[in-house]
Amino acid sequence: MLIDSHCHLDFPDFSEQLDDVVVRARDRGVQRIITICTRVEKFGQVLAVAEKFDDVFCSVGTHPHNADEELHITTDRLVELSAHPKVVAIGEAGLDYHYDKSAREAQKQSFIAHIAAARITGLPLVIHARAADADMIDILKKETEIGSFPAVLHCFSSGAGLAKIGVELGLYVSFSGIATFKNAQDIRDVARGVPYDRILVETDAPYLAPVPHRGRTNEPSYVADTAASLAETLHLDVSELIAQTGANAFQLFKKLPKVL
Repeated sequence: MLIDSHCHLDFPDFSEQLDDVVVRARDRGVQRIITICTRVEKFGQVLAVAEKFDDVFCSVGTHPHNADEELHITTDRLVELSAHPKVVAIGEAGLDYHYDKSAREAQKQSFIAHIAAARITGLPLVIHARAADADMIDILKKETEIGSFPAVLHCFSSGAGLAKIGVELGLYVSFSGIATFKNAQDIRDVARGVPYDRILVETDAPYLAPVPHRGRTNEPSYVADTAASLAETLHLDVSELIAQTGANAFQLFKKLPKVL
């Protein structure tokens, strides 16, 4: 089953064509879409999108870019909001040292609060990690010692070491359109090292449109192109890759209703 495990349908890029975007995804076989929250203060907008469509679900959380703005968001608040039937994940949260839009200590504080929410609820944490491998590995190891929690390293663009540690700690690794880019051989090499039962696919729409859609606004229907490219990378039939990543998504996002 083809699942876009990470996109942002509440973003302005889709405001004029949201219905068409979801229909196009369905037409290409995408049967579940998870739209990801980046600001808890705007969670209502994310939830409204998920509630509009039977096959769209969502998360609740604070992106590291916005950590400074939402340090008042507590673990208890995340747990409370995650009780909604449409919420299947916590996040996205994590560390982004490439842009450093929030202070690094604020990012860490927010990330740890989200980890605690994932641990309490059993919902998977959607992890954003960019240019922060050392600190990310350190936090994941320390927090796992406190107590395990389900999670995915989304839109993977980090080093092989982080992927390896993530898998060892029980995490999943999700690949986006980046894996289709000509200059992303390092990411394809990482994908080959991840066990098949830990791989997910996503768009991160509206960003990172895969080949052959480079330069366009990304959308959930394009996850089919990422899946086809990843299947080629892993020397799998595309139907095999879609079946495996779909099964993986349901294994991770346990609250996500299966298709009857």
